[in-house]
Amino acid sequence: MSEYKNSLGQPVGAPLPNWAPVPLPPRTPMTGEWCRLEPLNAEAHAEGLFKAFSADTSGHNWTYLPFGPFDDFQSFNVWCEGAAKLDDPLAHTIMDAKTGALLGVACLMRMAPAVGSIEVGGIHYSPALQRTPAATEAMYLMMRRAFEELGYRRYEWKCDSLNEPSRQAAKRLGFTYEGQFRQATVYKARNRDTDWFSILDSEWPDLKAAFEAWLDPGNFDAEGQQRHSLKARRD
Repeated sequence: MSEYKNSLGQPVGAPLPNWAPVPLPPRTPMTGEWCRLEPLNAEAHAEGLFKAFSADTSGHNWTYLPFGPFDDFQSFNVWCEGAAKLDDPLAHTIMDAKTGALLGVACLMRMAPAVGSIEVGGIHYSPALQRTPAATEAMYLMMRRAFEELGYRRYEWKCDSLNEPSRQAAKRLGFTYEGQFRQATVYKARNRDTDWFSILDSEWPDLKAAFEAWLDPGNFDAEGQQRHSLKARRD
């Protein structure tokens, strides 16, 4: 029960007297220790991304995305050209910070600047990016932009309820499960129940500290294995 009440004695949400709409995300790079994110540019990125994604020879990484797989570069390039023109979703290319190798894509989307809510989605990691420090850092950089640079209050993650890897990734990254929207949408000619997760601005400072401790190069041994898990850093 809320501790706040209106003039009629009814419970209401906490007052936000200084709240003002926040900006939309800019089309500027985000750079970290392990990776760099740039707004998707088909001319500069499509060929490298297609090569990286082609390492997933089974195509199973596309299963829970509304787009893909792509049979050839031409069809993938058409998708890249269309996606690069959109402001919402705002697609970003993820690349290795040192080599510049193109590794994956992720989007900021469903932007509601008037209420301070934004979602991360459209995430597709190549095999070379999966389960690497860069994979985690890409998510950290996007969160940092939303919360610190732009002042959003709520950061969302949504996925097909049957997409267990995505569900586990959300929990590992510090998202809180909020519930399931049944028959939320239809994609690839099939039903999707959608699971919702979120991080709030009040949770960000502790989560940021955990990310930065985990991403520190000293947290990895000579073979690149983590010394402490992200969950251990959060705890």
